[in-house]
Amino acid sequence: MAREILDRVGDKWSVEVLYRLGHGVRRFSELRRDVDGISQRMLTATLRGLERDGIVRRTVHPVVPPRVDYELTPLGETLRDVITAMVEWAGDHTADIDAARAAYDRALTGDDG
Repeated sequence: MAREILDRVGDKWSVEVLYRLGHGVRRFSELRRDVDGISQRMLTATLRGLERDGIVRRTVHPVVPPRVDYELTPLGETLRDVITAMVEWAGDHTADIDAARAAYDRALTGDDG
């Protein structure tokens, strides 16, 4: 069961969505715009999975046109610091990872270049 949960919250799209929701309530259209590269279908599937797991709450407002908001549940809030730390770590170490990849690739090809 733990593996299944980690697969849900640790996949690329869930991390991005949870990071955005960690900064407050978002509409579907905001998430779609802010999560670079995600399709409407994938965002819908990601949000449904997180909602099913009790991590995200979906609220439909009875207005025309309908407005749907997403936010972290109390359970989802417990992930906020972990997700934020992961995203910030990735941002802080992008250059280090790029350098390590380049060195690895050079070693594979024998190019000391």
